[in-house]
Amino acid sequence: MDKTTTNFFNIPICEVIPFINWTFFFSAWNLSGKYADIQKVYEHDEDKTLWLQKFSTAERQKAEEALKLYCDAQKLLTCIEKEKTLCINAMIGIFPACSDENDNIIVNFEEEKIIIPTLRQQKPSTDGFCYSLADFLYKKNDFLGVFANTVTGSEKLAQFFEHKGDMYQSILLKTLADRLAEATAEWLHYKVRKEIWGYSPDEKRDIAEMFKAHYQGIRPAVGYPSLPDQSIIFDLDKIVNFNNLGISLTENGAMFPASSICGLMFAHPESKYFIVGKIDEEQLADYARRRGKTPEEMQKWLAAN
Repeated sequence: MDKTTTNFFNIPICEVIPFINWTFFFSAWNLSGKYADIQKVYEHDEDKTLWLQKFSTAERQKAEEALKLYCDAQKLLTCIEKEKTLCINAMIGIFPACSDENDNIIVNFEEEKIIIPTLRQQKPSTDGFCYSLADFLYKKNDFLGVFANTVTGSEKLAQFFEHKGDMYQSILLKTLADRLAEATAEWLHYKVRKEIWGYSPDEKRDIAEMFKAHYQGIRPAVGYPSLPDQSIIFDLDKIVNFNNLGISLTENGAMFPASSICGLMFAHPESKYFIVGKIDEEQLADYARRRGKTPEEMQKWLAAN
């Protein structure tokens, strides 16, 4: 495979909606419950009644709140789809890459080698091994995916609701935009596995299993537990140019629009998600050296670690 970049502009929202993980949508509203089958009942009053009766008296009030929230979300999504008020863009670049003995990822981009240092766990995972993302690339002749996706237009629409004094719709919209961004990453990753990179061409389209990460490969996003250094985002921007999707970066590495995601994709069959966790001063100093920064500079980017 040679390096390849694929862009998707104005992705139909109807393609992305099935990939929304509603569990996290409800969690954002502090509604923790088992509402996985809510999608099957919200259109019919009789089904709603039967569904609510499954919950105990103590749980039923929250279930009612979840049902109302879900119905409101569906109405808003229908309106967004009809009026085309949001725009969903995404891209994936697949580049020749490898790892080295110092836990660095080396991406061959045009005439340049971009080095992405990674951090290794200091406490073993349940299988007894301390992982680094560099473990999921061979020392030579491998490939790495760099992806980004965004939902644009939500800020303008949220301001419209706020000017009307409808804060509920504004918050609902922002929550949905975040979920659409995550759903787009899920949608994109499936297309990458199945078609674009094509390392898993026979994978069945089972979204419930995707939510459990039951597929080959991983897509750690910048700032997530296995890729906690937010400053890496500036290196990825050099590779894929976020501006092409309508994404800009603040000096602190935050993405705008806020409902945006970027990260890496690995195809290795043994790759897995993990948490780097706490690091010591020696590892901080080593990582800072590999990043070409001082430990003090890196400390602000890795404060949580």
